[in-house]
Amino acid sequence: MEKDNPGFTDLAGLRVGIAGLGLMGGSLALALRGRCRKLLAFDRDPAVVASALRRKIVDAASSDPRAVLPQADLVVLAAPVQAILALIAALPDLHPGSPVVLDLGSTKARICRALDGLPARFDPLGGHPMCGKERSGLDNAEADLFQDAAFAFTPLTRTSSRARRLAVELARVVGARPVWVEPQDHDRWAACTSHLPYLVAHALVAATPEQAAPLAGPGFLSTTRLAAEASSMMLEVLRDNRENVLASLQGFKAQLAALEEHLAYGDYAVLAEATSASAQRRGQILQARQAEAG
Repeated sequence: MEKDNPGFTDLAGLRVGIAGLGLMGGSLALALRGRCRKLLAFDRDPAVVASALRRKIVDAASSDPRAVLPQADLVVLAAPVQAILALIAALPDLHPGSPVVLDLGSTKARICRALDGLPARFDPLGGHPMCGKERSGLDNAEADLFQDAAFAFTPLTRTSSRARRLAVELARVVGARPVWVEPQDHDRWAACTSHLPYLVAHALVAATPEQAAPLAGPGFLSTTRLAAEASSMMLEVLRDNRENVLASLQGFKAQLAALEEHLAYGDYAVLAEATSASAQRRGQILQARQAEAG
């Protein structure tokens, strides 16, 4: 993992074009208002475009990418994984210039390979803000969505120092913590910290009888929050990161089986040791996270 590159660049003087005004793209637009020279946006849904213009979230927007993206100095691809891949393939025809290109996709290895295939005039790097909500769409976007969140950046060999500095500045302007990581490491770690919890939340909901609803308290609600997330987008993520998610599932099943065995055989002392060890490990993970943030 790399440390931040020192110094800042010229975000305030750049025209930023955001492709996709869902939760991530809309929140980024809200967080960047007044922080760049001009804020442009593209979304395939004309109703979303109309809403963004009516609410003055962006300076200009269109459902035609050719109407706005060619003006952008920084192009941010804020869409689901498959849509990002399609936008990358279309960029050489959409943009005649040499912009910095940053994506916000939930998986990085395949997207970074696609970014690396862009013509030399583009300056690409991968990105993924580690934040979100269970409800998507522009109506649920928030200017402070990125506050105190890790913003993972996965640079390519060709990524310029200016693009790296711009990435750091962008993260800090929206209140996030820039973290530099290799694409393969990102996908492996995200499988544990994001994609596995999504599946575990669904499994817990499925295992809970509806009759138990009167006793569903904060523990159940917080543990199953991710089960309310839109399944179509997450299915794309799970498909794209399948091998890493399967490996994480196997590890989780092994841990769960061990706890089940301790309980089945009445090994309460061993069960106590196991839960105490996991509590300690959680503390270590949070401490390491805090140290990275500091």
